[in-house]
Amino acid sequence: MPVGTQKDYYAVLGVDRNAKPEAIRKAYRHLARKYHPDVNPGNKKAEEKFKDISEAYEILSDEKKRKVYDRHGFYSDNIPPEGFAGGAQTNAGAGPGFDFSGFDFSNFGAQPEAEEKQGGFGGAFRDVFSQIFSRGDERIRQEEGPQRGSDLEHHVQLGFWDAVRGTQLRLTVARKEVCTVCHGTGFRSGSSVTCPTCSGSGKVSRQAGAMRFSGPCPTCGGTGKQRPRCPTCGGSGLIHKPETFEVRIPAGVDTGSRVRVAGKGNAGLDGGPRGDLYIITEVAPHPFFERRGDNIYVKVPVTVTEAALGAKVEVPTLDGPSTIRIPPGTQSGQTLRLRSKGVPSLRGDAGVRGDEFIEVQVRVPQVADERTKELLRELARLNPEDPRKNLSAEGSRQ
Repeated sequence: MPVGTQKDYYAVLGVDRNAKPEAIRKAYRHLARKYHPDVNPGNKKAEEKFKDISEAYEILSDEKKRKVYDRHGFYSDNIPPEGFAGGAQTNAGAGPGFDFSGFDFSNFGAQPEAEEKQGGFGGAFRDVFSQIFSRGDERIRQEEGPQRGSDLEHHVQLGFWDAVRGTQLRLTVARKEVCTVCHGTGFRSGSSVTCPTCSGSGKVSRQAGAMRFSGPCPTCGGTGKQRPRCPTCGGSGLIHKPETFEVRIPAGVDTGSRVRVAGKGNAGLDGGPRGDLYIITEVAPHPFFERRGDNIYVKVPVTVTEAALGAKVEVPTLDGPSTIRIPPGTQSGQTLRLRSKGVPSLRGDAGVRGDEFIEVQVRVPQVADERTKELLRELARLNPEDPRKNLSAEGSRQ
């Protein structure tokens, strides 16, 4: 995150500044499910919100990054968690030494045109502070110690039945593995050489207008020594390598579900543990089963006779055909419920399932002969009911 762009990551996740890691993780998962782009297709606001949530979680879920953010109000990879050593004190802790003797602050807020006329100090001032937040890769690696590998996300498409019943998938995922040449150090084998930038002193000085700045060398991080980078990994200590493995998808996943596979993320550095792999599922629809959460909805047609007199009819369920009783006088659109015939729940106790809701649709027969028409007329004479009576009464009041 660039210096000067400050975000309240705690407010983004809706947690207290003293929130424990578990509370932060819980808040992130809740918001990520709500604003995930797969759940909100084409919604730019939701997409931006999801990016902010992910950025906030990346910082607050990492103990060292969170410590830097809490200390400075923003995060930069170049700021150590303990702050900068030596020199004048700032509002964020100790920093490198500065010599302000003879410095005129009167043109500090000048516009670029004014800065150029007065010696170009504004640009130099920004350059100096860019050095404050610059540290050598070798020193950073030495100070941070074991680093946990980053998490990965992998999107998969599932059929309806695979999502409902669970399935076994064989995935090939490109992950970051420890470099086999440098073994994760990021440096080529061989002895260190004197840093060419600071000539081995570990410090560099720079004149910026009337101010003289002295601080740790940005090339070697103040060590005075430098080792050549590993040509295989470019100094990162990691290389990309695909791996194929089996993953169990639990029964009950839905579009947007996140299935965690522990230890299948990117490799850590300096003995740090691996990150995790999160499988994001997208489930195909079914021809007549409609899923809403853990519940299943299905429309079942019945005849006029079955609806009027009542009947036992066979209906489809996730477990196969099941017989239900249609009560006499059932109206079209009326809903019947089959308990625990829905989708297995990913939440709560094992074995808990949603329900199945059956919407009855009364089908009116196609009248093709006079005998049928006569029977329907006789039915109308025996049951002289006006289904629009209430509508007529309500209209007469206006």
